[in-house]
Amino acid sequence: MHGSLEIILPCLDEAEALPAALAGLPDGWPVLVVDNGSTDATGDVARACGARVVVEPHRGYGAAVHAGLLAARADVVAVLDGDGSLDAGALPAMADAVLSGRADLAVGRRVPDSASVWPWHARAGNAAIAAVLRHRGVPVHDIAPVRVAHRQSLLDLQVMDRAFGYPLEMLLRAGAAGWRIAEMPVPYRARAGGRSKVSGSVRGSLRAARDMAGLLR
Repeated sequence: MHGSLEIILPCLDEAEALPAALAGLPDGWPVLVVDNGSTDATGDVARACGARVVVEPHRGYGAAVHAGLLAARADVVAVLDGDGSLDAGALPAMADAVLSGRADLAVGRRVPDSASVWPWHARAGNAAIAAVLRHRGVPVHDIAPVRVAHRQSLLDLQVMDRAFGYPLEMLLRAGAAGWRIAEMPVPYRARAGGRSKVSGSVRGSLRAARDMAGLLR
């Protein structure tokens, strides 16, 4: 399975977290780190840990993910953050759902190991948006913090958002296209190092909510 699947980690200033995050990935799976204009040694650390690195200087989560999809070499890709907060042990089951043909898209549903790792403002916003998605026929309870799908199929969705709204737009487009979506629990813990750009602050959560709000109109 290793040759047909590649892990994409969009990263912005994750030099501190990357060693632990990379060490927690499944053995033998190729890893592509997208350095999203970091000001620290993210790229150097990733290379030293054995990951392939591409640079996307245009800041934005969606920009980094899109660059990763363009640069990936495998038929199936897994996308998750490079901060080590999501347990990559969930990836084999998610990948199997896609590779076996049971699902077009496998997504994670965060299961926090403590209340502190997922602040109330981030959790409340996520729950509200997920409820809207379910009302629109997209069967999820989280906004795809980790996802596995065929690389070309993701590109064919033509997701346009290049900021924090990327995962939401992807789910909306996948739902509209009739994709079979499998949601699986993923243990969620404190990041391995560094500072969160989104859920770690009210300001970050508000920025993400702003990016997503326009997509739900």
